[in-house]
Amino acid sequence: MPFKALVVGLGQIGMGYDLSLDAEQIYSHARAFATHPDFELVGGVDPSAERRVTFARAYARPAYADIAAALAAQAPDVVALAVPTPYHRAALNEVLENGRPQAILCEKPLADETGAAQAIVAACAAKGIALYVNYIRRSDPGAIEVGRRIAAGLIEAPLKGVVWYSKGLRHNGSHFLNLLESWLGPVQKTAVIDPGRLLPDGDAEPDLDITFEGGRAVFLATREEDFSHYTIELVAANGRLRYEQGGALIEWQPTVSDSRLDGYTRLAETAETIASGMARYQWNVAAQLAAALRGEAAQLCSGDKALALLQTIADVCQRRPAPA
Repeated sequence: MPFKALVVGLGQIGMGYDLSLDAEQIYSHARAFATHPDFELVGGVDPSAERRVTFARAYARPAYADIAAALAAQAPDVVALAVPTPYHRAALNEVLENGRPQAILCEKPLADETGAAQAIVAACAAKGIALYVNYIRRSDPGAIEVGRRIAAGLIEAPLKGVVWYSKGLRHNGSHFLNLLESWLGPVQKTAVIDPGRLLPDGDAEPDLDITFEGGRAVFLATREEDFSHYTIELVAANGRLRYEQGGALIEWQPTVSDSRLDGYTRLAETAETIASGMARYQWNVAAQLAAALRGEAAQLCSGDKALALLQTIADVCQRRPAPA
């Protein structure tokens, strides 16, 4: 029997990103649950009547104006919370008061501040409901393969890297901080190189030096209004990993002996492409979520890990210098 899934919030990540795209591109919760064989999309929730009509037409499933009505009618196994971040806590409380899903998949970040995030994690734990946060990249097959190679020593320590991000540390930089934790282990130490800009929504764009359990990386912020830029370069003892275009391109460039200079080693001229699944990233998350629901190992970000990540970001932002 497939797991019944309800999507709360029918904006871009809930429904909109892939509405006008071909079926092979899966960027929304609605399309992921509608197409993955381990799930049945049973409904959507949104206060907008226009979005409810769009959802019902696109997926031939009922759409509800409020969470309680949807839970009473559908009794889902999984609830995806895709409402704006400030409403995460209220929406989750409404789910917990009116239903008992096996798991909740919450959009990132878990909350705007750590107090609300702690309350969300505690509330799910008290009800015995698994909580996951939608950091999509760690569920990508290419990213999982990179992690496997690092764990197996095929990408050899020591590892040092540079990460370029834009649109704020909490909003977008957290994706790459979370991904590097999945590859290199927990954050051990952070240092602020430059505090960067403070954005209108309270997010910030610092340059950081971050030490992980298994490596170290410098995070550098760029301006989203100029262009989006999300890349990672990791240098290992035996080669270089390039994670480009937000993960759409992953390349491993191993070391080889330099035939021109005896005793020297260089990077191979030809890189190996590691297959990425970012064209259907939300389907990949659904696949990992299904594995978790079956009690199998899964590459998902737990609520506890998302809370720790938010605490790391809050600590960094608190070290901003006081205004002159």
